[in-house]
Amino acid sequence: MEAIKSVLFYVLAGFCEIGGGYLVWLCLKDGKPGWYGIAGAIILATYGYVMTLQPFTFGKAYAVYGGIFIVMALLWAWKVDHFKPDKYDIIGALIILTGVSIILFVPRK
Repeated sequence: MEAIKSVLFYVLAGFCEIGGGYLVWLCLKDGKPGWYGIAGAIILATYGYVMTLQPFTFGKAYAVYGGIFIVMALLWAWKVDHFKPDKYDIIGALIILTGVSIILFVPRK
């Protein structure tokens, strides 16, 4: 159950980081109103808080999150930016998820 809770925190952190960054991007690069940037900054700060909810040490939490982030960023690019992942993007994402799963789920003494 702890691992499932951890995965949910990682996904929430990913949405906060990618979504918050996206709002800042829209403000600074696409000329959206300033409140987009402010909302993005608040959401990015929330990302930092969500990561502290992980039961792991800082380094392990961020090592696993790095893989989750890559996969979520590809999904975001596909659904929001209409980027079509090719077979190499998908293979890379599967390799990353395999590594993350080993780090996160393999029982240790």
